[in-house]
Amino acid sequence: MALLEGKRGIISGALDEQSIAWKVAEKCAAHGAKITLTNAPVALRFGKIQELAAKVGAEIIPADATNLEDIEALYTQSQELLGGKLDFVLHSIGMSVNVRKKREYTNLKYDWMQKTFDVSAISFHKMMQVAYQNDVMSDWGSILGLTYIAAQRVFPDYSEMAESKALLESFARSFGYHFGVKNNVRVNTISQSPTMTTAGQGVKGFQEFFDYADSMSPLGNATADECADYCIFMFSDMSRKITMQNLYHDGGYVNMGINPSLVTGE
Repeated sequence: MALLEGKRGIISGALDEQSIAWKVAEKCAAHGAKITLTNAPVALRFGKIQELAAKVGAEIIPADATNLEDIEALYTQSQELLGGKLDFVLHSIGMSVNVRKKREYTNLKYDWMQKTFDVSAISFHKMMQVAYQNDVMSDWGSILGLTYIAAQRVFPDYSEMAESKALLESFARSFGYHFGVKNNVRVNTISQSPTMTTAGQGVKGFQEFFDYADSMSPLGNATADECADYCIFMFSDMSRKITMQNLYHDGGYVNMGINPSLVTGE
């Protein structure tokens, strides 16, 4: 069943085959949607997005999601290429210079922290604000941001990305109200399991908390491919009344206290 037949959207953040955004783009095309792809100009030089574009028949529009003029151009060009207003937008953008430079949480550089917040969270608000002010979204459209449970729980090596995700989730709730009142557009975040993406594996100790979450969750970690399926559902008309939610997609991890198998080894 083609859940997105006739729909138009933008997928941000696809870098390579490990990216959740890459999987989402593939499934959007498989479900009948027309999409454009976007990422920061610097990211386009290091990833394989051209391969993805050829595979799904999409145009690539370089855009810095922290730059309002770039976002406006992204929306204008996307509507021209796709033939109308947008039905869905995926925000799959995150970056911490402090994490990349291996700065400890108790010794962060604050100008780098501000950059982290701008790229990883404030860009979500900027993308929504430009869309709202320019009437970019179709009625009953869907906007999604990808997040992580570190917004609510302590993961020491996730550093200030945890605060970025908390801010991202807050923006979804707040803008979800305004977009809902305006034209029934819904805004949600998906809190995904630790996922073996290029960005995720750059976090110190990632393998350890990937394995821990997989052992703790009764259903195991959700994969990037499974997350893409969830995104398709959220973009489709089948999720028309879900908005302002942080939706856990983690095999049940969020509700676990302890899994006996971690103690017994069985």
